Formats: sequence, structure tokens, C-alpha cells
Amino acid sequence: MPTIKDIAEMANVSRTTVSRVLNNSGYVSDEVRKRILKIIEETGYVPSEHAKSLRTKKTKAIGVILPKISTETSSRLVSGIDEVLAEKGYQILLANTNLNKEKEIEFINLLKSRQVDGIILTATNINDELINEIKRVSMPFVVIGQEIPGVSNVLYDDYHAARAIISLFIEKGHQKIAFIGVDESDRAVGYWRKKGYLDVMKEHGYSVEPEWVQKGIFDIQSGYDAMKRIMEQSKIRPTATFAVTDRLAIGAMQYLKEKGYAIPGDMALAGIGASEISHYVSPSLTTVDYLNEEAGKAAAKLILDKILKNDSSIKKITLNYRLLIRDSV
Repeated sequence: MPTIKDIAEMANVSRTTVSRVLNNSGYVSDEVRKRILKIIEETGYVPSEHAKSLRTKKTKAIGVILPKISTETSSRLVSGIDEVLAEKGYQILLANTNLNKEKEIEFINLLKSRQVDGIILTATNINDELINEIKRVSMPFVVIGQEIPGVSNVLYDDYHAARAIISLFIEKGHQKIAFIGVDESDRAVGYWRKKGYLDVMKEHGYSVEPEWVQKGIFDIQSGYDAMKRIMEQSKIRPTATFAVTDRLAIGAMQYLKEKGYAIPGDMALAGIGASEISHYVSPSLTTVDYLNEEAGKAAAKLILDKILKNDSSIKKITLNYRLLIRDSV
């Protein structure tokens, strides 16, 4: 395999001139540039990425921190990120926190030590320690899913998506509507989706019984358990339930089916996430599609602008959503 020195000798130019052509930097006459490129093509010369990274101080790698790598949401996000980054020759280093907030900070520091060119974080819990750690990162940084001050964000419209679901229930004649959420330290999923639910109920003058509001932990079993508490503890039983994720809604559906409740006859159900299984459960689940691939693409474009265009501005992109009305409502 020829070296950059060999290319320079064959083209009768200096190694600096060859380097300028390879990096598309500095002045090189058209005639010399064509001669060097022709030799590179004929010899099959491939620049060493390691050597190139030493010269440019760029690794062509982006760290992507995910809350749970096995979920469909994460898969779709990564697909969108990779599609955009690959076009510019960048690779992804994936890190899985498994919903452990301490791991978020640990992986930020690990990726910094690996000298990635930037970091994309899909955040779950917002806390002062995480915010302070992000502020200390001296590299391009983008956060998906949560609004963190001082950094570019790609956000989902959690509040209005929740409002859309509750409004749909009301249009279908429901007034007694229950809620299965998650901890409000997750501002997007725990706080904003709950606020959308409560605001619409209040605007219509509908009361919310304490037993109707239950909390889960992002898995099917906790959705099952939350639905069980709602049905067994409520003095006034609801006729519809909004779960903040599809997995929670599917757990709730399983409990209702086991106990012989008709869906949507006895209980209407809806979630958020547009997971593949939401289409195939019976009845098919009404849900919200957040277009996660588009979120991944938007985050990748933001990080590339920071790297390639030296764009230091703080941007906030809020993506649209689609309400998918199916048989569970």
C-alpha cells in the first residue's frame, strides 16, 4: 500500500501539497491537484484515519448516549442519526445508560476521554449535576427529548400530544379519564404529559379522582400494576385511561383483558410512542407517533453544524407529532 510520501514522489510535489489535496485545505493549482488525484486513484491510496485524526484533531466519531438501547424509540433515533452522519463520514459510538442517571454523567466523561467530535444525549432525568456536567463539556453537544438550558435541544411536543389524546377521549364522550405516568423528574414524559392531561380535564370542568392518577416505571408490568390499582381502588371507575408510553398502555390492556373488561367498551386506552407492537395488539392501540427518525436526523444536523461550521449558537427544535386513532378508543 503506497504512503503519502510515495504519492508525493510520484507526483513530484511535497508531502505538504499532497496533504492539502487530501484535506481540501490550502492553495494547490488545478493542474497539480488533478495530477495528484489521478495518482491516488491509480494506486488505490487510502489515507490513514488515525494519522488524519492526529493532524486534524478530529476522530470522525460522535458519541450517542441512550436511556435504553433495546427500545424501538432508541432504534429509530439511531437510524436517523446514522443516516445523516454517515453521509459526512462520521461513525457512532453508542452508550446505554439503562435508565440510570449516574450513567449519563459517567458516559459523558468516558466519551470525552475517547475524544469524540461531539455528543448527542437522549436525556431522561434533569438534575443540577447533569446540567453542570454538560456545561463543562468543551465540545459540540445536543440533547434530545428534554429541554436543558445552555445547550441545543431537539424536543418532542409532549404537552400538546397529551392534550390531543385527552381531547379525543372527550370527543368520544368520556369524562372520567385516568392517567398512568412516570416520575416527574423526567420532565418531558413525567411532567409535561401529565400537565397536558390535567389542563384539559380542568378546562372542561371534569374532576380527577386521586385513585385515577397512578405511576409506572416505563415497562409493561408497571402498566399492568397501575391499571390494577386504578380499577381496584377507585370508588368511581374511569371509562378511559391515558398511559404516557405504549408499554404502559399495553400492560394496562393486559390487565383489563384478563379481568374480562371490554376495550374500548368498558375502558378506552391510549399511549404514546407508536411502537410496532401497538399496531398488532388486539384491539390496536391508539397512540402518538413522534417521528423519532426525524428527531435523530435533526440532532445529527445540529451536531454537524457545530463541528463543520463552527456554529456555537443555542438552538431549540420542537418536532411535530401524529395522532394515530385506532381501535382502543
